Amino acid sequence: MDTEKKLSGLTIALHWLVALSILTLCGVGIYMVQSEAWPLYHIHKSIGLLIFALIIARVAWRLLNGLPKPVREFSRFEHLAAKTVHWLLLLGTLAMPLTGMLFSGASGHGFGIFSWEIFPANYAPDKPGQAIPLSAAWSDLGQALHGYLGYLLLALIVLHVAGALKHHILDKDHTLSRMLGRRAE
Repeated sequence: MDTEKKLSGLTIALHWLVALSILTLCGVGIYMVQSEAWPLYHIHKSIGLLIFALIIARVAWRLLNGLPKPVREFSRFEHLAAKTVHWLLLLGTLAMPLTGMLFSGASGHGFGIFSWEIFPANYAPDKPGQAIPLSAAWSDLGQALHGYLGYLLLALIVLHVAGALKHHILDKDHTLSRMLGRRAE
């Protein structure tokens, strides 16, 4: 379990695996949209679904274990800001794959993990590779939410990193060290 002095190996592993995966997938997602790199969508969706399993594990662990205990007393505002950003990050990482699945499924493209089809594509029988949307409205909503959430998550990550650096550089406390696996003294 997590304490004020040390975080569990599971907490640290889930944090960094999800963080690096989300950053990578957001970067790839932005690249795909801007450069119309359609062949990357299959890989992006497959890796996103695999990461979704880690995200669910992280959210479940966080719900069971609670947020990490602060390493020292903080102002009421700082404590509320930290809790808000942490919960928004958890919800955002959960919502990203869900909105991606909504977008891909409703658009008729389906989704799966590499060759394992989870939700089938709906292609036109006379035009191979041309998807027929199951619902254009749900597809558009999923696409918009997925895009906006990606940018919101990136902004929250910047805020989270800024907070961690503030703890480390200005406050000189052990918040960041603890997430790097070091025991607070």
